[in-house]
Amino acid sequence: MTSIVLGAGIAGVTTAYYLAMDGRAVTVLDRRPGVALETSFANAGLVAPGHSYTWASPRAPKILLKSLFVEGQALRLRLSADPHMWAWCALFLRNCTATRSRENTTRKVRLCRYAQDQLQQVTAREQLQYDGTRRGLLYLYRDAASFERGRANMSILVDNGLPLETLDAAQAVAREPALEHARDRIAGAIYCPTDESGDAYQFTRELQKVCERLGVRFMFDTPISRIETEGNAITGVRTPAGLIAGDDYVLALGSYSPILARPLGYRLAIYPVKGYSATFPAGREHRPPQIGGVDENHLVAWARFGARLRFTATAEFAGYDTRHTPSDFAPILQAARELFPDGADYTKPSYWAGLRPMTPEGTPLIGRTRHRNLFLNTGHGHMGWTMSCGTAKLLADIMAGRTPELGLTGMTIK
Repeated sequence: MTSIVLGAGIAGVTTAYYLAMDGRAVTVLDRRPGVALETSFANAGLVAPGHSYTWASPRAPKILLKSLFVEGQALRLRLSADPHMWAWCALFLRNCTATRSRENTTRKVRLCRYAQDQLQQVTAREQLQYDGTRRGLLYLYRDAASFERGRANMSILVDNGLPLETLDAAQAVAREPALEHARDRIAGAIYCPTDESGDAYQFTRELQKVCERLGVRFMFDTPISRIETEGNAITGVRTPAGLIAGDDYVLALGSYSPILARPLGYRLAIYPVKGYSATFPAGREHRPPQIGGVDENHLVAWARFGARLRFTATAEFAGYDTRHTPSDFAPILQAARELFPDGADYTKPSYWAGLRPMTPEGTPLIGRTRHRNLFLNTGHGHMGWTMSCGTAKLLADIMAGRTPELGLTGMTIK
C-alpha cells in the first residue's frame, strides 16, 4: 500500500511514522522547505493533559466581546469580513455551554492521556532527543478568585484519571525555586506531576530521520494546488512536480486543511488562531525555571529547552496573518520578567507567530471521509504537540482495519 500524507507538520510526520511502521510506502508533501515549519516550529512545548480544558466555555463569549474594546486580552477577536471566521465563531458559541464544555474537555483529556503514552513509547523506542523534561507542569494563579475557579474546574480532569495537586504560594515556590521573586504575585498553583515539556520542532526533525530510515519519502517545496477525484475516490494530488498518486491519502495540513477540502465538498470547522512566542538564551549566569507551566491569569506559558527559555501567549482570531511586531510581545515580556526576572537574557529575543488549527470543540478531526481513500488527521488546535502521536496511532489503526484503542466520538466528520 502506498500512502500520501499531505503536510509535514508534527501531525503529518507522526502519521507517516505509524504508517511506515505498518509496512506502507509513504510519501509526505509540504510547501515548506522542511518539517514542522508552521504551528510546531516555536510553540509552547508543553505536553499537557493537565491543560486539556476546551476554550469554548461559558466564560469565553464575555472574554471575546471584551477583546473588541480592551487591548491586551489573552483571547482576541479581530473583526473581519471573512465568512469562514463568522461560521466558525457561531459553532464555537454553540459549544460555550457548561454541558458541552464538560463533554469536550472530557474527550480532550482522554485523548491527551492516550497520546502522551504513545509519545513516551515512541521516544523510548526510537531514542529521540528533544530537550524533553518529565518533571510535571505548574499552573499558576495570581489571585484567590481565579485559583478557586481553577480548583473547582480540576475535578473534570481528576475524574478522568489525571493526578493533580493544589499548592499554596510557598509550595509552588518550593516546587519551582526560580519563582522566588514572584512569591507575592502567586495566590496558588495546580501541579500536574505527569505533564512534561520538550521542543516539538526538534522532536519532529528527529522523527523525520527515523521515518527516512523506514523508507518514507519527503517532498519539500511542493505546494499542493488541488486534490483530484473520480467518483468517491481520490486519484492524485496536483503539484508543480506533477500528479502524485497513491492508494490512500491523509489530509494533515492544519489550518490549511479546510482550503484544500472545500473543492471536495467538505466544510471542515477549522479556523486559524494566531499565537505568539518569544525565545531567549538562558546561560549559566541566569536562573531559568526547571519545569514548564502556565500563568493562568495571563495565559502565558513557559518552558525551558536546554539553554533556551520560551514564553508563548495570546489566541488571536486574525485569519491567516502571521505578521508580528515587537509590541505584540509586550505582555509576554512583562510576564516573563515578573515571574523569572533572572531567567534569561530578555534583551535577545527570537520572536515568532504561528497559527493553531482550532475546531470549535477543541478536539481534532480524525478518520474516514466520504471519499473511500481520504483520511483526516487535522485540527489539533493548541494541543497538537500533546495529541500528535495519539491521533497518528489512532488513524493508522483505522487505515489498517484495526479497532482504535480510543473512542472517536465527537472527533469525526459527519
